[in-house]
Amino acid sequence: MREGDLDQRLMRFVLEMRQAGVTEPKVLAAMERTPRAAFAPDHMAALALDDVSLPLPCGQIMTKPSLVGRMVTALALSGGERVLEIGCGSGYQTAVMAQIAARVTGLDRHVRLVTAARAALGKLRLDPAQTYLGDGRRGWVQAAPYDRIILNAAVASLPEPLVEQAAQGGMILAPMVGPLGPRLTLWRVGMDGALGSGQDLGAVAFPALSEGLIAAAEECSGP
Repeated sequence: MREGDLDQRLMRFVLEMRQAGVTEPKVLAAMERTPRAAFAPDHMAALALDDVSLPLPCGQIMTKPSLVGRMVTALALSGGERVLEIGCGSGYQTAVMAQIAARVTGLDRHVRLVTAARAALGKLRLDPAQTYLGDGRRGWVQAAPYDRIILNAAVASLPEPLVEQAAQGGMILAPMVGPLGPRLTLWRVGMDGALGSGQDLGAVAFPALSEGLIAAAEECSGP
């Protein structure tokens, strides 16, 4: 794609995000600065600036940009936060948050995805972002506590280690399993470490959070 064409497509992408309800200036600027094509599978790069989810290796999905924008907006990042991301996948949402937050720790159970995300983040020199192979249900105690914790997989209840790793006054954002499917839910953590009532932010489509690690790249299918 020629540079002028790319600029026009990027402008249209930002407009599409606005039309989809992503209006927070910091989030829009972060998405504009983060080339989604750098995180998409090579054969899907032409679709990177469309508001669609994309298939990833290991049977995973790259969340569509408007939902990424909604979720990052819900975290209300101001610039100094330490973020834990469960299910970082391609690393695109990790990169968007790293344009705003002080530090983003991304976990995924698939070593193939972690390796690819780490390489893409490295090429963009996004030093605040780090990705690790880890079981999302256990969190990542090495960098705790976290001001924000975000889950890209649905759970019936919040795993206790994640609640324990949340900082006082922080937030946890997760798709919660319900009778009609997952609902994006935001919790605020009190200064005593207790969770307040969850705020329902609407229906979303996410698979269930799985346990364990897929530590051998050959165990993952897909291009």
